[in-house]
Amino acid sequence: MTRRSPLMTHVFLLVGGVAWLYPFVWTLGSSLKGTDEFFGRGLNPLPGTPLWSNYGQAWQGASFGQYFLNTLTITVSTVLITLVVTAMAGYTLARTEFPGKGIVLVVVAATVFLPHGYTIIPIFDIMNALGLLNSLWSIIIVQAAGGIVFGTFLFMGYFRAIDRSLEDAARVDGANFHQVFWRIMLPLSGPMLATVGLFTAISAWNSFFIPLVFTLARPELRTLGVGMYAFIGENSTDWTLLCAGSVITLAPIIAIFLVLQRFFVNGLAGAVKQ
Repeated sequence: MTRRSPLMTHVFLLVGGVAWLYPFVWTLGSSLKGTDEFFGRGLNPLPGTPLWSNYGQAWQGASFGQYFLNTLTITVSTVLITLVVTAMAGYTLARTEFPGKGIVLVVVAATVFLPHGYTIIPIFDIMNALGLLNSLWSIIIVQAAGGIVFGTFLFMGYFRAIDRSLEDAARVDGANFHQVFWRIMLPLSGPMLATVGLFTAISAWNSFFIPLVFTLARPELRTLGVGMYAFIGENSTDWTLLCAGSVITLAPIIAIFLVLQRFFVNGLAGAVKQ
């Protein structure tokens, strides 16, 4: 019975992995099919004769080039803002004490569970009052603000796990609070920077609701996610190009995860270690 347990576990995980990956494999294969082959082969993901031109048509015909640039700009800007703010906030909360700190943390943490649908109207009004509507900056600011709480708590847990003797030694040498953070603690937080950056990049890259609301008046500012939605409405019968667009949308974020997965695991391990 003991020997069968590992085998059954591996079989279960293998079946689950295949079921999880199959939709992406099917999409990848279908992106290389012709229209007749797409409907003729059904659930068979393998194309007969690969049509690589589908990617070129999707990129140019659906304005994916502009959508890709918009998404890249939003993602990079959101990641940079989120990393700077959350790293500083996490370090401050991990190393300082003030009256009511526990209550503040609980109230701030509760905001994570607020659905976007309930907060989109006041957010829209704020962006309108700031004169940032119909611009990429409105999306960047809202996306960055949405990930600050989660990233701050991750950094706070990570910095708490670092021995205080490093900071004490730096202060003996004359370093102040800000110098300790920028010169010692931040360079040591590489795994957590990668973890929060990856979470933020995935969220910003795949976001749909926020970019949809803030680009309604200017279609040229659409992201890939919103562009896919518009593509379906305008080209509802060209499913092969839709699959090609899906692969174009997913490929960059998958590549980023594969590059940063080691730091991702290390960062999470450091965040939960107390």
